[in-house]
Amino acid sequence: MFRGVATFNLDAKGRMAIPAKFRKHLDVCCEGRLVITIDHSDHCLQVYPLPEWEAVEQKLSALPSLNPQVRRLKRMLLGYATECEMDSNGRILLPAKLREFAGLDKNIVMIGQGNKFELWDEQSWNTLMDACLQEDFDAIMPAELETLSI
Repeated sequence: MFRGVATFNLDAKGRMAIPAKFRKHLDVCCEGRLVITIDHSDHCLQVYPLPEWEAVEQKLSALPSLNPQVRRLKRMLLGYATECEMDSNGRILLPAKLREFAGLDKNIVMIGQGNKFELWDEQSWNTLMDACLQEDFDAIMPAELETLSI
């Protein structure tokens, strides 16, 4: 499980260092092989260990391609999906096109999402969190969350 928030800087080549607490797990679960793609609704990136991505890819591939919304989702997620591998220093290179999509320049935030990470521009993440904290969450709670006890 990937959880927590980490902030760090991209280097001049567009590389990011995976936090040390996740490196060992990534070495074991996927030999440091990851897939990065765009998010379908926010300007951030999704980073999956390869086995997790392969499960997502199979689910997407099984969807009916005659549905225009399915085709759109496949174009976004599969079309931008890029395999990468951690180097010996635990870094991954974020492709320029993906950095551009998410507005990643220097200061970035990595958010654990259980089976994957999200990568955000730090200012965009802070703006999103400020907006979330201003919302009346109980008034917009979906039915799936009404029975969740935290």
